[in-house]
Amino acid sequence: MFSSKRLSLARKRRRLTAKGLAQEAGVSPVTITRLENGQNEAVPETVEKLAEALGYPTDFFYQEDQSALTKEVVSFRSLKSMSAKERDAALSAGEIGVEVYSWLDGHFNLPDLDLPPFDPELTPETAAEALRQHWGLGYEPIPNLLKLLEAKGIRVLGLEENTANVDAFSFWEEGRAYVFLNSYKSAERSIFDAAHELGHLVLHKHGTTPVGSKNTKEPNPFEDSRNVEVEANRFAAAFLMPEEDVRLRLPRFITADVIIKAKRRWRVSAMALAYRVHHFQRPMLTEWQYRSICIELGKRGYRSGEPEGITRESSVLWKMVLSELWSDRKNLRHIADDLALPVGEVEMLLSGILPQADRTEASGGGSRPALRVVK
Repeated sequence: MFSSKRLSLARKRRRLTAKGLAQEAGVSPVTITRLENGQNEAVPETVEKLAEALGYPTDFFYQEDQSALTKEVVSFRSLKSMSAKERDAALSAGEIGVEVYSWLDGHFNLPDLDLPPFDPELTPETAAEALRQHWGLGYEPIPNLLKLLEAKGIRVLGLEENTANVDAFSFWEEGRAYVFLNSYKSAERSIFDAAHELGHLVLHKHGTTPVGSKNTKEPNPFEDSRNVEVEANRFAAAFLMPEEDVRLRLPRFITADVIIKAKRRWRVSAMALAYRVHHFQRPMLTEWQYRSICIELGKRGYRSGEPEGITRESSVLWKMVLSELWSDRKNLRHIADDLALPVGEVEMLLSGILPQADRTEASGGGSRPALRVVK
């Protein structure tokens, strides 16, 4: 049967209104509205026009429906700065990402999720330390956060939204944890975004209220978005830059040059490290020192970017998947065809987590990976 939900998903993914899609497809806006509401029977000729206008295979609109993501369960950083089109396009990308990982589940033995529940009364800093201890990380810097998240069963995908308003988001779906990262930012800031979303998964799982909240109403993790965003930032800072290690490595007198040199150890932005040392319970910087360092970092271009930044982290799991596909003379188009998706949508989900060279048809050549295929 024709899926009205899939028509709506594809339209939102293309950031089109019902009127805009109607113009592109050469049909009436009423037709689009009635099809999306399930009030009209889908005529094959109309479906073909819609598929061509949206750039989706016709078969996509006849696939089984899946659970739709809503803004209430997704950790968008700031809904106020995001347009409805940007939000809906990102949610649609999330739904497609869940489908792609469902395909992977059917073909590979993926790592099991290792993200235990923590006492909701824990502070973000204590929760970050508890997770580090659970994962056996101690206080050492994390050499590759993306690799770590994938190894712990967190499903990471990319976004190619070309906007700073949708930088990253995360959500839980049927007991599985998902993180989506935008390649719009520097490598250092993308790492912090990944840790920030890990914080949401740990602190605000399944509709829990912000840490320490006394709210007794129906729980909504994003009812007070400012609180949960601050908490996720605190978690990320503590997870990436453990206070014990930072105090051990930094000198007593800290300057902008010290921050720029030291940030490479923890693979974070200069501004993030400066903020971290200033906001310890026993700060290493006075307010005047912190402001002076921020001004100096801004003059050197560290407020808007990371001069001489690190190499962007890339997905180990997806390199294995592509290698396995290539060894069987297949590529991303095989996944797209199985799911009746445009291959560009699958490629988009790897943007920012896999170099362009690894997303070509010849990607993943070489030795067989450790990822096991489901027989």
